[in-house]
Amino acid sequence: MIPIVFVNVSDPIGSGFVASLARPGENFTGVLQYEASVVSKWLAMLKEIEPRLERVAFVANPKTTPYDYFLRAAEAAAPALSVKMVASPVATAANIEQVIESFAGTPNGGLLLPPDGTTILHRDLLIALAARHKLPAVYAFDFFVAAGGLMSYGTDQDDNFRLAAAYVDRILRGDKPADLPVQAPTKFETTVNLRAAKAIDLTIPPGLLVAADEVIE
Repeated sequence: MIPIVFVNVSDPIGSGFVASLARPGENFTGVLQYEASVVSKWLAMLKEIEPRLERVAFVANPKTTPYDYFLRAAEAAAPALSVKMVASPVATAANIEQVIESFAGTPNGGLLLPPDGTTILHRDLLIALAARHKLPAVYAFDFFVAAGGLMSYGTDQDDNFRLAAAYVDRILRGDKPADLPVQAPTKFETTVNLRAAKAIDLTIPPGLLVAADEVIE
């Protein structure tokens, strides 16, 4: 079998790539994009920037992301922050608009967008809807924030590829993928957008500003 080192896979067990993270088995190993526990950080950021937060829409396409992997973790983490998760599956631009419009009808809401191909495709629409309805949103990728989104907390993609390259080197030197545990990401970056916060009448808390690796003014 040809050895395969993957990058940017969040649920390799659920996706059927590996038997376990510690002992991948067969010819696969690699680097996680996100562990499910990252949702606790995303939710904490939303609660920090908007203490009145009561409801969080989990916006993603079940067919293009490890939906249940992240949603289960979010539902488990939400009670500690006194928020309720609202599963909000989306698929098309029209569907996204309908889901956000409906969710925004009840106050004290926010948006959580895990890594997902559909929401990336409709990035600008989601950012515009969040601004229109004054919904604080946290994203898994900083390019949402660069495009006008509020804030993100995500893995350092360059570092993930460096970790994967080190595994490729070890395999070429004779190591077997089955003996190389799937690695968790080691570096994360926080990005916040002051203009986006001002537009929805929020102030970035000092603690979040200090923690930010990049602040867009």
